[in-house]
Amino acid sequence: MSDILAENLSGKSVMGSDGVELGLLYNITMDIKSGKLHDLVIDPDEELPTRSVDFDVDERGRFRVPVNRVQAVKDYIVVQR
Repeated sequence: MSDILAENLSGKSVMGSDGVELGLLYNITMDIKSGKLHDLVIDPDEELPTRSVDFDVDERGRFRVPVNRVQAVKDYIVVQR
């Protein structure tokens, strides 16, 4: 995957590999010491029933999607479901 600036990802739509729109990218978590990315933090789509999603959810109801599940970054960020 080619380099992508984080500022270009902010607010980008996130879609599951099954075509379901999950929401908008809120943030990305990382390990400060190693620089390794951990999770995409996604503000869920209001119409998406959260029980239909198999990702961890934080205390504010945002999905935490492991970075290793990212399949593509183009018009959408596509994650494996």
